Order: sequence, then C-alpha cells, then structure tokens
Amino acid sequence: MSFLVIVPARYASSRLPGKPLADLAGKPMVTRVVERCAQSGAREALVATDDERVRDAVGDAARVVMTRADHPSGTDRLQEVAEQLGLADDDIVVNVQGDEPLIPPAVVDQVAENLALHPDCQMATLCEPIENGEDLFNPNVCKVVFDVNGRALYFSRAPIPWHRDGFAGGVNGGGDLDLSGGRWWRHIGIYAYRVGFLHRFVGWPPAPLEQLESLEQLRALANGAPVHVAPAREPVPGGVDTEADLARMRRYLSEADRS
Repeated sequence: MSFLVIVPARYASSRLPGKPLADLAGKPMVTRVVERCAQSGAREALVATDDERVRDAVGDAARVVMTRADHPSGTDRLQEVAEQLGLADDDIVVNVQGDEPLIPPAVVDQVAENLALHPDCQMATLCEPIENGEDLFNPNVCKVVFDVNGRALYFSRAPIPWHRDGFAGGVNGGGDLDLSGGRWWRHIGIYAYRVGFLHRFVGWPPAPLEQLESLEQLRALANGAPVHVAPAREPVPGGVDTEADLARMRRYLSEADRS
C-alpha cells in the first residue's frame, strides 16, 4: 500500500496566531508534526501552507507545497495539493493536523490501511474511548457513533448516544457516570481520503448539519459517502488548541528531550 501524508499549516490561526511556528523545545510545531509523520509508512510527508514564514521554518525538514490563501478549511488546501501534484483518483492521502506534534506514526499508517481495506468507503478516520463525563459533555470533544461494519452513523459535539436513564443527573459535567463498555467514542481528527473523492468533496456546498455542528466531516455523511471509523491502535495525545495546551506541550517535550 502506498499513501501520502499532507500536513496543512495555516499561519493565521484564530485562537493561536502563528501556531505552526510555535517553539516546542527548539523546533517549530509544524516541523515536529511532519517529522512524526515521516516515521510512518508514507512514501512522503509534506507540508501545505499559504505563508512563506511557515515554508521557511520547515526548511529542509520536508517538502512544502505553497497553496492559495483563500481556502476555508484544511481539506480544501489538501485538495489543491493533490491537484498540483497530479495525484491519481485512487491514490490515498492522509490529512494530519498541523497542531498534533505527538501524533503516533502507527495511527497514521492505520487510517491509511483502513481506507485501503475498505473500498466501499470514501474516507476513513479514527476514534478512542471516552473515559470521563467531562469529555463526554464537552462540546469541544467531538463524539462519533458507528455501525458493526465500522461505518460512521453520525458525528456530534453532543454526548451521543444519549443514555436516557443514566444521564438524567449528568448533564452538567458527567457526575459519577459509568462510561465502561466502549459505548462512547471520541473522534480523532485524522483522515484518509481517496483523491477522487477529495475532489468531489470540496465541490459540494456545506451541508446544513455540517453548519449546525461546525463539523466538516458531516458533509460526507450528508451526501451519502460512507466514512470508515475504527478505534486507534495507540493512544493519541491531545493537540494544541489553546495557550494552556501549548504550555503543557512545551513542558512535556522539554522533559522528554532531557530524559
């Protein structure tokens, strides 16, 4: 199996401007991400950006493809790269967010393999069990439900599935909920696409459900495109979305580099 990893890196992050260039123990964040991806089985891991500062920071660590600045999402940026590179419709590309400096290479391989093994699906992604009520009721933690064949049924910021009796007293933080049994899953934002589907996806208008939940992957489901979901084979540490996340990541990497 052959696949390509593309790391979209937008300088103008709304919550953390310049996030791809944030220093993490002596390296820009985007460099940390692409170096992890290069340890996977991908034939190449490259960066897609519209900003020369990102290109210059990556340097010789990876190939950088310059894209337009008007893309509404990383998926659109990914599609432009596929078009620039002339990738075939059946090629597989994996989208790894540029704020995941601890992404395990094994899960990058896994999501590409899962798509290759399921020709009935157009894209693939991963999940992991939700282990506490705080995450379950946190709208910033995306939840997913899927069928016995690993096809996504729905993604939501709401706590799905809803336990009619068990959640009666847990709406405001989870309480002492029993979350055992793998009934609640956090969606992990890594995606594999077939290039032909990627071209179609960006041509579809945003779906009403996508706009309501602010979850782009719902566009695929709204248009009848099957999405494969599987539990990640390794734990996936959280990415960097806030200043607190950045401080936590800096402490972790500084300690790891000293050990």
